[in-house]
Amino acid sequence: MASNANERFRTRAAAHGLQIVMSEFPAGTRTAADAADAIGCDVAQIVKSLVFVADRVPVLCLTSGANRVDEAKLAMALGTSRVAKADADQVRAATGYAIGGTPPFGHDTPITTVCDRDLTGFEEVWAAAGTPNTVFPLSPSVLLAITTALVADISA
Repeated sequence: MASNANERFRTRAAAHGLQIVMSEFPAGTRTAADAADAIGCDVAQIVKSLVFVADRVPVLCLTSGANRVDEAKLAMALGTSRVAKADADQVRAATGYAIGGTPPFGHDTPITTVCDRDLTGFEEVWAAAGTPNTVFPLSPSVLLAITTALVADISA
């Protein structure tokens, strides 16, 4: 059964002209490894939606499930002096979604987005659909078109 967060995300995706096909995994897809196992894809095809704070401003990083964000590279890509990982309250305030279920777009307020270059090498990637147990597939080109993300080498 879809949650309020799922329906909110589905509505926001539709506003971008995207009809998502949501898959639900009751055991959860909170981590990239959990999601890849449930879906049956490579962990690198999982979009981790991670929020950082750059000079007190939230920034969303869309990172391959196989990678970690290098905060120095992220700061360089953003042209800022410092970035730090957001805490759970900051993530919810910036996106309207909880950690583990944060989708790559459809947030409560606009957020600057940076995309890990490694995600662009796949035909299909999978991202959270609003909750820690729902995901949806999309192409990297659609992901970039909707998010208008800056593509950069931000992985450690």
